[in-house]
Amino acid sequence: MKLGVNIDHIATLREARAINEPDPLMALEICKKAGAEQITIHLREDRRHIDDFDVKRIIESSFLPVNVECSINEDIVNIISNLKPHRVTLVPENRNEVTTEGGLDLFKNSDKISNAIETFLKNDIEVSLFIDPDIAQIEETKNLGASMIELHTGKYANLFLALQTNINHTKHKLFENIDRKTLSKMLQDELNIIKDNSIFAKDIGLEVAAGHGLNYQNVTEIAKIKEISELNIGHSIIANSIFMGLENAIKEMKRLIEG
Repeated sequence: MKLGVNIDHIATLREARAINEPDPLMALEICKKAGAEQITIHLREDRRHIDDFDVKRIIESSFLPVNVECSINEDIVNIISNLKPHRVTLVPENRNEVTTEGGLDLFKNSDKISNAIETFLKNDIEVSLFIDPDIAQIEETKNLGASMIELHTGKYANLFLALQTNINHTKHKLFENIDRKTLSKMLQDELNIIKDNSIFAKDIGLEVAAGHGLNYQNVTEIAKIKEISELNIGHSIIANSIFMGLENAIKEMKRLIEG
């Protein structure tokens, strides 16, 4: 199972002071040395962290394949098509969100998604679609011509947090008035859904990745799903790099993924 390290939040820290450090470019060699197989970045429409200059430099400088997450905004699609990363992962985007809140609705936006996929494929760029674990969305991925999905693991991650950490005793409480027994069942159900959808996607010829909210505590069960070939993890690795250093943070995540 490959690990893609999302380095967006290095740029988040830079933008907090609106200066030129820390530079996300400096992470590339460390990620490679630590055993990561991919660099992942998200070029958002609001440029809240990674910007156009970052994307260009990272694609030109990285020894590892670069996976650029982006919306189906026409201007963004054109920018990334010209830069030609290894892969594009199409994601939904809401200007007011703190982080990506769910998967793409492939039926609601089918024409725009289809046009974006066509543009990227013409430019020899692999295309993955970031979707919720849902059979109908997976089938539509195949119909639209993408070769890969990334399953949104946010619900699984939130249920794990609510059940296994103290988050419900903080201002970031996730679930109201749900007892631990119910949370435990919900968590197992969501894990089973991810497993079943991974098997279905693999069976119809799609490559399967997963990501969102994965961390050092919850990644192990996802990593056991053999149909998933890649995990993209950012916030947890970058957050823990403050205490462990980036190389050690990546190595520890690799150790957990590899079992």
